[in-house]
Amino acid sequence: MRKAKPKKRQILPDPVFNNQKVTKFVNHLMYDGKKSVAFGIFYTALDKVKAKLPNEHKSPLEIWKQALDNITPLVEVKSRRIGGATFQVPTEIRPDRKESVSMKHMISFSRKRGGKSMSDKLSAEIVDAFNNQGGAFKRKEDMHRMAEANRAFAHFRF
Repeated sequence: MRKAKPKKRQILPDPVFNNQKVTKFVNHLMYDGKKSVAFGIFYTALDKVKAKLPNEHKSPLEIWKQALDNITPLVEVKSRRIGGATFQVPTEIRPDRKESVSMKHMISFSRKRGGKSMSDKLSAEIVDAFNNQGGAFKRKEDMHRMAEANRAFAHFRF
């Protein structure tokens, strides 16, 4: 490699739950450096999740974590060029990338949803992911299906 790997930045935990995962999620959710707006959207969405699932004995934060786990992919396909042909090679995902991919999928599919505010859309996506439904869960299933279909090319792994 020509350059050294950049140092990992220390991510501070969020003010309400004292959790680093929440801060990472809010960083993905944020537009134009408006972190306080993103925190507001996230906390409002968790309040709406609590209202939507009143008979659930878990806290909204635990529901959100479970929803993220439900949409976290285990394998993905990467394009690899071998002898003029391009193969979709299934590879396992590193743990930090798993977390990042699942957060990005949840946010992107909640942005695509119909609804009034971003907190409404995000809370609906969290509830769907918690119940193993919704766009982000479908994306995970599609990724797994694609990796399974291309399992024959697993020996090209790099």
